[in-house]
Amino acid sequence: MCVRETDPLVISLDSSTTATKAVVVDAQGKVVGQGKREIPLSSPHSAWFEHDPRDWWTSTNEAIHEAVWQLSPGQRERVAALAMTHQRESFAPFDEQGNPLRPGILWLDGRAAEQILAFGTDEIHALSGKPADITPALYKLAWLKQNEPDVLPRAHKIMDVHGYLVWSLTGRWTSSVACADSLGLFDISAQTWSPKLLDLAGVREDQMADLVRPGEYIGDVLPEVREAWGILQDLPVVAGCGDGQAAGIGAAVVEPGVAYLNLGTAVNAGVQSDEYVYGPAYRTLASGVPDTFVLEILQSSGSYLATWFRQAMGKAELNGRPDPELEAAAERVSAGCGGLFTLPYWQAVQSPYWDPIARGAQVGWRGSHDKAAMYRSILEAIGMEMGRNLRWMQESTGVPITTIRAMGGGTRSPLWRKIMTDTIGLPITACTEDEIGAVGAACLGMAFTGVHGDNSVVTSAKAMAHFGDTTEPDEALHQRYQEAAEIQGKLYEALRPVVQEIHGFAQKYPNEAELTVEGA
Repeated sequence: MCVRETDPLVISLDSSTTATKAVVVDAQGKVVGQGKREIPLSSPHSAWFEHDPRDWWTSTNEAIHEAVWQLSPGQRERVAALAMTHQRESFAPFDEQGNPLRPGILWLDGRAAEQILAFGTDEIHALSGKPADITPALYKLAWLKQNEPDVLPRAHKIMDVHGYLVWSLTGRWTSSVACADSLGLFDISAQTWSPKLLDLAGVREDQMADLVRPGEYIGDVLPEVREAWGILQDLPVVAGCGDGQAAGIGAAVVEPGVAYLNLGTAVNAGVQSDEYVYGPAYRTLASGVPDTFVLEILQSSGSYLATWFRQAMGKAELNGRPDPELEAAAERVSAGCGGLFTLPYWQAVQSPYWDPIARGAQVGWRGSHDKAAMYRSILEAIGMEMGRNLRWMQESTGVPITTIRAMGGGTRSPLWRKIMTDTIGLPITACTEDEIGAVGAACLGMAFTGVHGDNSVVTSAKAMAHFGDTTEPDEALHQRYQEAAEIQGKLYEALRPVVQEIHGFAQKYPNEAELTVEGA
């Protein structure tokens, strides 16, 4: 497609755990303006993670302002829509004026372990598509119901991040089906609120967002807001989707047999499905392609864990940033690390065990192992877990995966990309755009304009996706990793009874240093 100077531009927003990024995207998927603002992360108690919800809006407003003012006046006149993606499962309660009644509780917050153990059932999994886990808001709302009983009854609305940003932009308490679903309160086959799950969470349907399908019109940005950005024409807000679904759309993962692999703070992978199915290796989400679903593998300890290692064990002056010397040393360690195995459950475990009290472990230490071996073992563990989950998902759905498209900060590490390719055993093609989630949201906005010939998200995704090089698996190393994965897979069950005792001990004798942590 040849871009014309009259073609529309779209503002796309990605409000994530650490920052809000705004980009202006053209019809080919090229970023022509961008802005970014950090969001402070608070951890007032062990396993608690919170935001001030007002930061969701201030960071959005400032990031969009920065991106739009990089455009020429003529380009600003071409901005035709705004669409968003966001950190899923995070939420906050608000009064009628949009003031938060307490800090927002984030997707990686682990305070509701007891509620998960008490209420998580196969029935809820089948109804919501979400295995019992720390991520769905359902269990954290049940925690609030029990531990802060005055909060939810006083709330005018309980909103996901997308819904609160829509209110800030348009004055409407509305969210996308493909955003609100991640809260875990949906009858997902019907893609609407479930009375049973709302009751369990302690909220009413009138406290939840009005719903529209992804890619549909919600309302116009308030004039005083868009004029401050330098946009004088009406600016429609188009319903978006969660960040995982948006990453898949940005990689044109809109047909069966193609998977996305996001090497971000968490590592997740997903495939598109026209029908609702559920299984233990994945969770099922409403897709950014209307009336379809995404089957997603989730591993919370992704680049978060690699960054944690570099912060805790690496050079202080790098503050967790990639270290070429460490990467080179880890590359010299043999695949399988000579029998050093890691359970990468620093943030509990999701696919396929969905265990909120699981803990990380390393088994097999010898005096010959060093820091580089420990680092490589962590990267290998994440890859072996992903390979195992992808195999189980293919067996569950009966749909083979032939193509994997990767994105996220982890793709910048040649070592990690090679390990992921060899552990999974399939070629991995890198997406060229860094802000792939924002590009995915932009596909929904661009589909709304009809510039690609119709209003189909699938059409726009195929027109706007761009790919780089492909890493091919080494079959001999893949077979070695298959053997290693068999051993690693036995460690969870072997250690599970002991970990349950550790959980009880930690509840009785918490780490006092963790209880005083503020910021992360």
